[in-house]
Amino acid sequence: MMCMQRTDILLAEDSPYDLELTLMALKKCNLDNNVHTATDGEEALDFIFSNPQPPHLKVIFLDLKLPKINGLEVLRKLKADNRTKTIPVVVLTSSQHESDLAESYELGVNSYVVKPVRFDEFVRTISGLGLYWVNMNKLPAEEIPCLMKKN
Repeated sequence: MMCMQRTDILLAEDSPYDLELTLMALKKCNLDNNVHTATDGEEALDFIFSNPQPPHLKVIFLDLKLPKINGLEVLRKLKADNRTKTIPVVVLTSSQHESDLAESYELGVNSYVVKPVRFDEFVRTISGLGLYWVNMNKLPAEEIPCLMKKN
């Protein structure tokens, strides 16, 4: 039996600058090895639902303003599916609109974080989120999906 590569974090972010900063902040606290990135909502959903058994994720960091399929629709699909509804989702967005905040929580988001503008605050915020959701938060016990190797 051969196990799939472990992925702890799905980072769905379309801004190359924010993507790079987030990966840098995760690297600073040694959490960058098991990160999968998606630059639009369709790519994020394809990563999660392309196999019958979605990947074992400790957290999804989700931007709201994604192309193709926006973050709220991604969140709606994740929380509506029994296979993925317990995966923690943290919205990382520049949106301070009350409607985005309210809808995110109505859909089941676990946390809503407005991206800090200052570089040092951004790095500190992402590092803290990564450490909490990957190392400290406890999830229900699940087996990491494995693929049977066929000869």
